[in-house]
Order: sequence, then C-alpha cells, then structure tokens
Amino acid sequence: MVPYLFMGFGALLVATALMVVLHRNPVTSALFLVLSFCSLAGIYLLLQAEFLGFVQIIVYAGAIMVLFLFVIMYLNLPHDVEHGAHIALRRGIGWMVGALLLLFSLLLARRGWSPGPEAALLPGAEHGNAGAIGRALYSRYLFPFEITSMLLLVAMVGAIVLTKTRRPAGEERP
Repeated sequence: MVPYLFMGFGALLVATALMVVLHRNPVTSALFLVLSFCSLAGIYLLLQAEFLGFVQIIVYAGAIMVLFLFVIMYLNLPHDVEHGAHIALRRGIGWMVGALLLLFSLLLARRGWSPGPEAALLPGAEHGNAGAIGRALYSRYLFPFEITSMLLLVAMVGAIVLTKTRRPAGEERP
C-alpha cells in the first residue's frame, strides 16, 4: 500500500508543481503551491519523518503561503507583457531545463530505488523522530536556538518600526 501512496503523492507533487509554473494567475499558482507542499508532507509522512512532514504543513503551507498570498494580493500584480526574444529565450531555457530534469529522473528510475534505512536503526527510534530532534535541540543546540529566536524577534520589531508611517502631530489616519 505504501508504494502506491508514494507514487500517488509523487504524481500529485509533480502535477501541482507544473501547475504552479504554467498558470498565469499568481493567486492560483500560490494555491497550487500549497497543494504541492501538502503532497510533499505526505511523502515525508510515508518515509516516517513525521516531524518534518508536520513542520512542512505548519511552516510552509501555513505561514509562508499566507505571507505569499498577502503580498500577491496587496501588490495587485498585472499580467506581464512579453514579446519577441524574451518569450523565445524563456521558453527555450525552460524546455532545456525540463529535458534535463526528465533525463535525470529517467536515469534515477533505471538505476533502481532503495527503500532507505529501517526505522529501528535510526538514532532515537525508541522515542520517535520528534523526541530525538527535541532532545538534541534543547540540550546540545539550546544556545543557537535561543539566539535564533532573539534574531527573529529583533527582525519582527524592526519590520514593524520600519513600516510604521510617521505623521505630523494632530493628523488623523484615514
């Protein structure tokens, strides 16, 4: 059952990634990107990387894509007007990159697939992936983790201060 689910999630991931690139509407492309992030999380879950799968959904499909959608809708992007050599150059490069990816995937498929290590052989398998990551994060890497959280807090406060508009005293907001 797992190989069929893996092939299904893989096909969904490839199809939605193509729709992200081929769609003209940026909001629709962003929604297809959310679907591709969710199918990638499904692949992570099938590979017994539960923590990585849930982080993929929470961080990328949740927070990052909401940010992308807000920026896209806030900017109200018009359609690109392309002509002549720009279209030919972009399409030519796109077809070459696509052919290279297809060749690479065919070479990988011909070589054969390896299922990866057994779950019992992985370090921290008795407590699961999340337990092993939590133990390492809050023991050995506690100081870098706290420094990273402080940097993110300073960046958030800085972004709020920079975007706040200054108005003369007594002037009201519209």
